Amino acid sequence: MTMYPLQGLRVLDLSRALSGPYAGRLLADLGADVVKVEAPEGDMTRRLGAVVHGLSGLYTQLNPGKRTVCVDLGTPSGRVVARRLAGAADVVVENFRPGVAARLGLGWEELSDDNPALVMLSISGFGQVGPEAMRRAFAPVIHAESGLLGRQVEADGCGPHDPVLGLADSLAGLHGVVAVLAALRLRERTGRGQHIDLSMLDAVLATDDYMHHVVDGSDVWPVRGQAWDAPGGPIMIAADPKKIWFELSRHHGLVDPSPSGADVAVKAANRASVVAGWLRSFPTRSELVAALDAAGLAWGELRTPRTVLDSPTVQARGVVTEVDDRGGGRRRVVQSPYRFSAAAAGVRGPARYRGEQNHEVLGDWLGAGDGEIADLVAEGVLLAEPMGHAGCSVVPVPERG
Repeated sequence: MTMYPLQGLRVLDLSRALSGPYAGRLLADLGADVVKVEAPEGDMTRRLGAVVHGLSGLYTQLNPGKRTVCVDLGTPSGRVVARRLAGAADVVVENFRPGVAARLGLGWEELSDDNPALVMLSISGFGQVGPEAMRRAFAPVIHAESGLLGRQVEADGCGPHDPVLGLADSLAGLHGVVAVLAALRLRERTGRGQHIDLSMLDAVLATDDYMHHVVDGSDVWPVRGQAWDAPGGPIMIAADPKKIWFELSRHHGLVDPSPSGADVAVKAANRASVVAGWLRSFPTRSELVAALDAAGLAWGELRTPRTVLDSPTVQARGVVTEVDDRGGGRRRVVQSPYRFSAAAAGVRGPARYRGEQNHEVLGDWLGAGDGEIADLVAEGVLLAEPMGHAGCSVVPVPERG
């Protein structure tokens, strides 16, 4: 069988919400054995999205293929269990507020003393140290602080509004995975692990391809796509208006009706009007897109959440796959984008209930026996969720098969 690139790597996912779990999801899709540790109340994403057989949509999207244990870190024994798991891991991912992991005895100093080869990824809003390190930060806060929303306001002349996606979280997770892989490569040469301090704000600014205008003090506005009315519905053309006019006039003979000596604003308005009329003149959508292709212009369908899965590329590339819905059926999730020539990648199992693999993981990673695990259950340190039901409660320890 084709191997997964990260097969054999152990990742302890102490994170919650989006940024850390997303990093863990990608590592799992690349073949790592990712164990998610949840508190008794469970990850907040278990309550977000459509709930099917006790599992929400967002939780299912962020955590397929991971194994889960439910540990009460509020107890001394629970913190010992988590620390022992970290000692058996190659990578730990956490996104507590700075200082929380250390107060739990799970900070970098403690964990690296136990496991010098450990790579630890700490994701936070504003970094582990600094004047704003202790601020609470969710994606909308970072979108505002990074200047993204302000630039949108200045460009569009509208009030600030947050994009309908957790961009800052996803970028932090992606950059976190890159850093983890780099640290693992360095570990191969040095034998030592690394602590990665990854700020969501840093991640957004590092990925913003218009930051060069900011650091240069330039007032040049970004070139963005524009949606135009067309047969069959709006169509997006991604080009500067001057580029659109140049290509359409060169390839299709569009003529500027502006009088001689007209100023730039008048010419731009007249040309936009001609382009708009030309786009609407086509009897069919297929004829229009053929003309745009002939002019070398990039265009896109303005899809909605209800039509995006109709994309021929989405369908042909298997962007959406299915996992066990835990109730005898199948549930769709978005696949990771990795396509290797001679390696496997992608979702490797369903999302799990809290504590579903308590016994399995503690046996595999720690060599814990039935008696030790039963004691932890009796103490209320290890908890598990009845299959398909909300709420985390103590249940009998299953026999290992």
